[in-house]
Amino acid sequence: MSHKFKVRQMIRLKHPAYADSRTSSTGVYEVVRLMPADQSGELSYRIKSGATERAVRESEIRSA
Repeated sequence: MSHKFKVRQMIRLKHPAYADSRTSSTGVYEVVRLMPADQSGELSYRIKSGATERAVRESEIRSA
């Protein structure tokens, strides 16, 4: 299994939560690290926007 997105690629969350304080004001994040598959087998990523960094599954993001 290979990652769909690459490090330094700009992405957006597919369904950003309206009241989620972790959501970037612009909605654009940068992939900063490729992570292994989680317990369900889905690949994940570390993404960052400004000082905000978080982990997301591949199904939660799309190209910017």
